[in-house]
Amino acid sequence: MKIVQKPVGMMEVFCYLVMDEATGEAILIDPAGNEEELAALLRANKAVCRYIVNTHGHADHTCGNRRMKELTGAPIVLHALDDDFFQMPENQAFARAMGFPISPPADVRVQDGDTLTFGSLTMRFIHTPGHTPGACCILIDGNLFTGDTLFVGAVGRTDLPGASFEQLLESLRKITRLPPETIVWPGHDYGDRPTSTVGREMETNPYITDFLMDDEG
Repeated sequence: MKIVQKPVGMMEVFCYLVMDEATGEAILIDPAGNEEELAALLRANKAVCRYIVNTHGHADHTCGNRRMKELTGAPIVLHALDDDFFQMPENQAFARAMGFPISPPADVRVQDGDTLTFGSLTMRFIHTPGHTPGACCILIDGNLFTGDTLFVGAVGRTDLPGASFEQLLESLRKITRLPPETIVWPGHDYGDRPTSTVGREMETNPYITDFLMDDEG
């Protein structure tokens, strides 16, 4: 498996190319801008994009969906709750006011525990609401793509429509049940390094150490 981490768009979202090198089949996680560069990245790696996958529905993470679908023909994948929530007119109006293109509806609507395959790899969707109603982490062979649910040393905002700090804490609790060596690939470079592990976050992330571990005694 090959993973390429690339900051894209005006919000410098981490987009991920995840590729099964044996078959050339790949996915793009959160194509949030610089679509022509992402298409060039696919070509440079001789990769065929099977899915365009979103960790959540915020426009800074989904604004490249339409163009990448045009360029690759790949279907858009999003949790059903966020697909519904971010197709609401008021939420689309907010995204337009921020200057983001609107994503088309999802072609594949997933739920907690659903899996999709590309090449020999399987991605499993872990529903982690809190930042948005349908936020998901995507687990692929010991690698967890966390979007804006979990950053290195921080977490996503919970002061936007559809967010809940209480739900986010429960989602973090779910993440801490994964093996400590699980690699964390966040949605933004907000920490002291661009990646982490579940074990490191359990030891150093204040939202886990202060709100979860203290609560567990």
